[in-house]
Amino acid sequence: MADESIQADGDGDGDGIRTFPFPVDLSLLGVGMQVGPMGAGRTWHAQAPLHRVHRIDFHVVMLFTGGPVRHMIDFAEYEATAGDLLWIRPGQVHRFSPRSEYRGTVLTMQPGFLPRATVEATGLYRYDLPPLLRPDEARLAGLTAALDQLRREYEDATTLPLSLHTAVLRHTLSAFLLRLAHLAAGSAEAARQGRADPPGDTAFTLFRDAVERGFATNHSVSAYAEALGYSRRTLVRAVRAATGETPKGFIDKRVVLEARRLLAHTDMPIGRIGAAVGFPDAANFSKFFQQHTDQTPAAFRTELRREHRTPAPGRPDSV
Repeated sequence: MADESIQADGDGDGDGIRTFPFPVDLSLLGVGMQVGPMGAGRTWHAQAPLHRVHRIDFHVVMLFTGGPVRHMIDFAEYEATAGDLLWIRPGQVHRFSPRSEYRGTVLTMQPGFLPRATVEATGLYRYDLPPLLRPDEARLAGLTAALDQLRREYEDATTLPLSLHTAVLRHTLSAFLLRLAHLAAGSAEAARQGRADPPGDTAFTLFRDAVERGFATNHSVSAYAEALGYSRRTLVRAVRAATGETPKGFIDKRVVLEARRLLAHTDMPIGRIGAAVGFPDAANFSKFFQQHTDQTPAAFRTELRREHRTPAPGRPDSV
């Protein structure tokens, strides 16, 4: 369950939150994915300080066989227990809990490992869906079986030539992710808020991807519509159908999230943070941020660090 208490301790790099790439060197035969057990002695990146706030530029899916585990993702603490899954997407700020014992299976996947059609079908970049998923018994059995099969194929590095081995992994991974996507899209929160992405809604998916690439410099709905070749009205309909928001609200929400990440987890001056999210003028950034959060950037940062500062933790088990 998400807990809006935030443990922000300013432990990012002074000029930004450190981002770690997919660890190809740790992947069997150098393929674009890994799957294996969580626990002591395992790690998904040799240099990643798991107890510190950081980003990754790849996907992580954790299926837990124990718990509870508390894990911070983008300003919310999620508590997972046996049978739950956590899906962390590229670019999300997160941190492992040093007080939780991570047990189960972890899957990591490099962007670009799967073809575009599969990426869209599986909702790999549906940042609007919750990271914590709680399948019922039947869905959990299907997901577990699919993940176990994927792990067997991953570890069988001698039966097939590398090209066929990689192709089999892509197909097996797609089968698992399709099950996971069905669970995510049908989650209680997504259903209640009517936010399931309409299949084949190209206008929204192209807009979503364009915003993710350009939110730091482009806040104009008309500019996105023109660049994508849609009318503003078409874009409004597509975004509202997929998210319940206006395109402008969708853009602003992404900008605010990035600003909150940088304010909470870095020591960057507020003026530089404003510039980093598209506001060269610090006063305009402060006005925008206060309009959307009811706090000035300075007040937001001060409150987080005063109320949620915690003692420096020890290193958790690697995952």
